[in-house]
Amino acid sequence: EDFRLKEWYRMYRFFVNAENILEDTILVTGSDVNHIKNVLRMKIGEEILISDGNDKEYVCSILNMDDEKVEAKILDINGPGRELPIKVYLFQGLPKGDKMEMIIQKCVELGVNEIIPVAMKRSVVRLDEKKAKSKVARWQLISESAAKQSGRTIIPCIHEVMSFKEAVNYAKDMDVKLIPYELCEGMRATKEALSGLKSGMDVAVFIGPEGGLEVEEVEKAKELGIIPISLGKRILRTETAGLAIMAIIMYH
Repeated sequence: EDFRLKEWYRMYRFFVNAENILEDTILVTGSDVNHIKNVLRMKIGEEILISDGNDKEYVCSILNMDDEKVEAKILDINGPGRELPIKVYLFQGLPKGDKMEMIIQKCVELGVNEIIPVAMKRSVVRLDEKKAKSKVARWQLISESAAKQSGRTIIPCIHEVMSFKEAVNYAKDMDVKLIPYELCEGMRATKEALSGLKSGMDVAVFIGPEGGLEVEEVEKAKELGIIPISLGKRILRTETAGLAIMAIIMYH
């Protein structure tokens, strides 16, 4: 048992729907079957980790497999522990190029619960409905890959692209709402907001795109209880700001 606990990080991880978890076995279906069978070339008896997307993970041994499914026997259950005790929702202003992919990958590693791409006033990128759906589908695959690599027990959801108005409305009932802003001076508000974080809270973080946030967006956010904070005296790039606040929240 001690050996298994020490070696969990070396095992391959897979996610299944809750209905695939039976009394003492789990069925892996979909694209992971080919990955287990033909890419990893795993054998009967090898151990894998399986999660149904909650903060719980099953240590399993492969019983049998075919082209449609892999059946695995449950050996042990790892309880809650690796997910953050709060849920962080990152509202990311749409950045240029492939920056969003890096933001998703790294924020998933740092423990984000959900990422919401937001079309803000200074966002250079403009996605029509078809392009937006295609991008979100790709971003979700990146989230899944990062979740597996980093040992997450959930796959953070990448939400459909929202307008700023839709985003602040989505966050309205969250416990703590923060918006790092380059014109916000001093760290007092930042320290007060982060020191007040408690287990079970939902935390919204709004990050502007390359051009930053419009004053009207910040004023609208303040009207809805979103607190402007500083991340220090230096100007951080949009792909850096989210990582910085996630690391700070993870520490707290």
